Amino acid sequence: MTEPNWDLYRSFLAVLREGSLSGAARALGLTQPTVGRHIDGLEQALSLSLFTRSQTGFIPTEAAHALRSYAETLEATSSALLRAASGLGHGEIKGTVRITASDVVGVEVLPAILARLTRHHPGITIELTTSNRIENLLRRDADIAVRMQRPDQDVLVARRIGNIDLGFHARRDYLKRRGTPLSWQDMANHSLIGVDSETAFTRKLQHLLGDLKGNTFALRSDSDLVHLASIRAGLGIGICQVRLAERDPQLVRVLPDLLTIPLDTWLAMHENLRSNPACATTFAALADGLTEYVNAA
Repeated sequence: MTEPNWDLYRSFLAVLREGSLSGAARALGLTQPTVGRHIDGLEQALSLSLFTRSQTGFIPTEAAHALRSYAETLEATSSALLRAASGLGHGEIKGTVRITASDVVGVEVLPAILARLTRHHPGITIELTTSNRIENLLRRDADIAVRMQRPDQDVLVARRIGNIDLGFHARRDYLKRRGTPLSWQDMANHSLIGVDSETAFTRKLQHLLGDLKGNTFALRSDSDLVHLASIRAGLGIGICQVRLAERDPQLVRVLPDLLTIPLDTWLAMHENLRSNPACATTFAALADGLTEYVNAA
C-alpha cells in the first residue's frame, strides 16, 4: 500500500462534508479536476472504493464512513502542528491559539478577556470556536477549552475557575406588567423561556418546577444565546448566568432563594502545550479573566 499524502485526505474530508467534487473544490480553493484526482489517488493507494458516483453527487461507502474519524484526527493534528509551529522560533510571544467555549461564554465573556490579552501580546492570534459540545483536547481539536465540568483526562493541564451560577431572570418592564413571582406556583402565571429538547438538565429543572405545564412556555429553544436575547427583550422569564444579568440594569433576578444552578467551570489545556509561550500566556490570561468574572462583586 502506497502512503498517501495529506492533500488526498484533505480532499476526501471535503467531499465527505460537501457531498460533491464541486462543493469540495470551492471549500478548498482548488479546481474540481484536482479534487477528483485526489479522490482517485486515495482510492488507488488504499485499494478501496470510497464513494459511489451518481448524478446527485458523491455518496460515501461504508469504507469512507469507517475512515472518516481517522482523517479528522489527521486534520486536527495538522492544524495543531501549524499552530504550535507559529509560536516557536520568535523572540516575542507569538503564535495562533485555538480556544473552545460554550456559546454564551464565547460571545459574552471571552471577547473582553481576549482583547486585553492581545493588547499586551499583539503577536498572538486567537481562533475561537463556540459550541456546547465538548471538544477533544487529546485529539487537539482545540488547544484550550473552557468547560462546565471537570476534565477527566490525565494528560490535560486543568485549573478550576469556580462556579458560574445560573438563575431565573426577567426584564424589569416585563415584571412591571406581569408582576414578580414570589413562589413556584406563581411561575405558572408567567411566560417562560425554555428548552426545546429534553436532557438530563431539563428533566432536573422540570422536577424543580413541579407541575408547571408546557403551555406556560412562550418560547422554546436549545440555544442559550436565544434564551439570553429573549430575556433581554422582555419576552418572559428564563435562566441565564447571574454575572451576565448583573451587568444589565434592566434585568432582575427572580426567585433567587429558590433556584441557583452552579456550573462547575474549568480551564483545560494539553500538557504538551505548557512549553508553548503563546498557549501558556493565553491560558494564564483566560484563568485570570474568568476568575475575575466569576468572583465579580
